[in-house]
Amino acid sequence: MATFKAIRIDKADKGTTAALTQFDDAELMDGDVTVRVEWSTLNYKDGLALTGKAPVVRRFPMIAGIDFAGTVEQSSHPDWKAGDKVVCNGWGMGETHLGAYAEKARVKGDWLVRLPDGISARDAMAIGTAGYTAMLSVLALEKHGLTPNSGPVVVTGAAGGVGSVATAVLSKLGYHVIASTGRTSEADYLKGLGASEVIDRAELSGPVKALAKERWAGGVDSVGSTTLANVLSMTRYGGAVAACGLAAGMDLPSSVAPFILRGVCLLGIDSVMCPIELRRTAWRRLASDLDKAKLADITHEIAMDEVIGYGPKILGGEVRGRIVVKIV
Repeated sequence: MATFKAIRIDKADKGTTAALTQFDDAELMDGDVTVRVEWSTLNYKDGLALTGKAPVVRRFPMIAGIDFAGTVEQSSHPDWKAGDKVVCNGWGMGETHLGAYAEKARVKGDWLVRLPDGISARDAMAIGTAGYTAMLSVLALEKHGLTPNSGPVVVTGAAGGVGSVATAVLSKLGYHVIASTGRTSEADYLKGLGASEVIDRAELSGPVKALAKERWAGGVDSVGSTTLANVLSMTRYGGAVAACGLAAGMDLPSSVAPFILRGVCLLGIDSVMCPIELRRTAWRRLASDLDKAKLADITHEIAMDEVIGYGPKILGGEVRGRIVVKIV
């Protein structure tokens, strides 16, 4: 029987275990497209799955990894043929469906997006779910009516994956970006991405007022909890905040005041089950609105045998920007 390399997560007496091992073709799940995976990436959710710090994995054994880019090997789906270059994000990969840290993946063709012109498989994973989520956040803010003329926008967790891409995209689109980070030593890095201002996350981690001084017209938040509550309290009348992460927790110690007294909107961003047409739009926009030189600046490459060791690092806030994983 044919086997391939994969990072396998198994249930243990206490928690889970993760190991780079050989996986059998016969154990692949149902799907109408088989892809030779070339690149993957490391996201916050991957860190949770690899370390077992949260119950991300809901099927065992599991191949970790929530997104990949590669080349179609076999397909019975009418939209795909051998040789097509594709990207796949979410849909339960690495959670309920065997994931991306493997030399081979079998998925539903309806989950796949064709790689846009100008984006290589490596570029796609330098963007990854984090960058694709950042673009979904930007699209949501635009749909709300936000423009660069509306005023400044804040990006929390700005030195992380979502925050780095959001900062780069928003600045290229002409927004005045205020980057919030707990790593003020990254100020030069963030300004290099286009941030106009860099603030310490401590400004957003104190006690939450029902309404605080209006500071920005909108924002992209990947942190959640008290940080998001403070961002909302400081959002200008009629503004909007796209919430797409929970690095600080799932709670939201806020009040209705920003919503009913300032007309602020909280826009929820889900990348996992996002409809395919919106995914295609996001990837097209990433091809045009993300500076490839900046993408290169925020990207660090590792091999598959280094992935498990990086799980605790991304959870500990020790990872800057994006990490691409070379699979083959």
